[in-house]
Amino acid sequence: MEKKMNRNFSGLALILSFACFTSSLAVGATVTRQIPSSGTVKIPATTVGVDGLSSPETSPVFSNAPDLADGPTAAGTAGLTGKSGTQSTTSVLARVAKFKINRSIARTQGKGQWTEAVGREAPDRRVQASFDGENSRNQRLASNGNQFSIEPPDQGLCAGNGYVMESLNDVMKVYNRKGVALSGDIALNAFYGYAPAINRQVTPRVFGPSITDPACYFDPDVRRWFHLVLTLDTDPATGAQTGTNHLDLAVSSSADPLGSWTVYKIAVQDDGTQGTPQHANCPCLGDYPHIGADAHGIYLTTNEFPFSGGFNSAQIYAISKKALISGSTSIQVVQLDTADYLLEGNPGFTVWPAVSPAGDFERSNRGTEYLLSSVAVFSNSGNDNRLRVWAIGNTRSLNDAAPALTLLHNVVSVDSYGVPPAIPQKAGSAPLRDCLNDRSMATPAGVGCWNYLTSVLPAVPETLADLDPNDSRMQQVFFTGDRLYGALDTVVNVAGQEQTGIAYYVLNPAVSAGQVGASVTKQGQVALAGNSVTRPAIAALPNGKGVIGFTVAGADHYPSAGYIHFSRDRGHRGETVKIIANGLGPDDEFGAYNAFGTPRSRWGDYGAAAVDGNDIWLGSEYIAHGCTLAQYASLADPVAQFSCNGSRVALTNWATRISRVTP
Repeated sequence: MEKKMNRNFSGLALILSFACFTSSLAVGATVTRQIPSSGTVKIPATTVGVDGLSSPETSPVFSNAPDLADGPTAAGTAGLTGKSGTQSTTSVLARVAKFKINRSIARTQGKGQWTEAVGREAPDRRVQASFDGENSRNQRLASNGNQFSIEPPDQGLCAGNGYVMESLNDVMKVYNRKGVALSGDIALNAFYGYAPAINRQVTPRVFGPSITDPACYFDPDVRRWFHLVLTLDTDPATGAQTGTNHLDLAVSSSADPLGSWTVYKIAVQDDGTQGTPQHANCPCLGDYPHIGADAHGIYLTTNEFPFSGGFNSAQIYAISKKALISGSTSIQVVQLDTADYLLEGNPGFTVWPAVSPAGDFERSNRGTEYLLSSVAVFSNSGNDNRLRVWAIGNTRSLNDAAPALTLLHNVVSVDSYGVPPAIPQKAGSAPLRDCLNDRSMATPAGVGCWNYLTSVLPAVPETLADLDPNDSRMQQVFFTGDRLYGALDTVVNVAGQEQTGIAYYVLNPAVSAGQVGASVTKQGQVALAGNSVTRPAIAALPNGKGVIGFTVAGADHYPSAGYIHFSRDRGHRGETVKIIANGLGPDDEFGAYNAFGTPRSRWGDYGAAAVDGNDIWLGSEYIAHGCTLAQYASLADPVAQFSCNGSRVALTNWATRISRVTP
């Protein structure tokens, strides 16, 4: 009886027990539209390109790079030249690979209040398997090299039916449970049936759509795979964005991800074109998409940023799971806008939907999908002590001709958290930086590695950049065993030092037809003295045992893959941070250096965790390779130039680690 009362609003006493219970049902803009299938796709055959620079190296969607001739040739010709001669580095290799609009809305860094500092130790026996996933070299050389150099990777990972699928910007791969690859390195453009991101085999270059922010999910109840990306349409001649962009949702036809998939394209520019609603200041970008699921629906969420600048609100797209797995030629999508669901005048931001293990759904209110979001980014202090809990109700109606969904929201009080600071890196060999700084190495283009790489003398010496932290937005969300789990990056204070740590939450949610709330079952903060932990991905089993995966970086660690165990009742008490795979060098990406624009060392926007039976799979970013300037330059071997003996590519060196853990 106690469990039943804790899960339903059965009396005033229970309602008052929910902290900050200040709002209930709001009426906002809801749009329902039909989305036709764009056809079927299959895992394509893969081809691998060759090492070397080829201009442009980054997408014009993210920069102003012109279409230029190839750079260094097999004979070692120096510099990247265009139609009017040698170009500057910033115009040839482009600027930092990110949208020009500000995709974070944090006003300031927060202040660390307290933390639970925990020690380090070697991985424990609960790690059943661990292997390297895709890396920046796999990504750049996929599709016969018709890809761009990209940072950050953004980690999408899902697992089920004996398979593991990893998706990144902009490549994917399928493995078995032992880590044996069952596919090649698949360019996401190829998977979705698009032209390559860039066709480097023709002159002038031809550009395809630009894909970003992958996510995937295996639904254990319907035994289907769901794969999601944001796609920006481009001008084939210039690669410039056209303003239209869409969520591409691929749905497998069986439990085998190597079979066929049906693709649906949901326009998200919200300027009144292509069936979208007309929102303020749009056309807009449907940024940061993620997948959630309950018994009846699949839920996609985005942050809506006008291309002209600013932020509108989080958008939620609800789709019948039954319709999706039927392979229907047309599906119905219900779009819910959080612009009218305000907290102190602020809409939803990164409203992350929950996924659940097999059969473990919220059945109240004719089916409910929970979502979580944080609010510190809106604060002038960078700190807050509230989370927002959301509930999409009557999800069973998604199977009706006219769905009648409700959207509820509320706040729950938690310990203070805040926008974290940048993450200093451990000093080490960074060959791209060292090449940009070199003034003495002999090259066919003259003295100095910088001359050979860019033909332009850098204005200032390059230094190793701090890693860019996340902004305290909510990360992966799980609902299982009647509990809601979430985690985020936060500023923490360890021995008087403010650094990046992780805050995690176990909430007991309850929902009725008119209101939703939650109380805190357990919460905690994870940090390491002298180091940071960042990009948490949380998952739990129905028994409350769980794992949080993340990256460890700082004075003692190059960016490394780490994790910690926790439970819904004990938190992480008695547990310590484990290092699954130690990083072998610092992050050494083009975005971190002045030669390529304003320095900003992008780290992955999110990690990933997935439940498969009694196992939890983790996907974390780290640096798996290290080399010296001499190995990087490889002047005696033009074919291997800038590859560090086949371990990286010229402008990026990120990697990923995939691990299977039994809590």
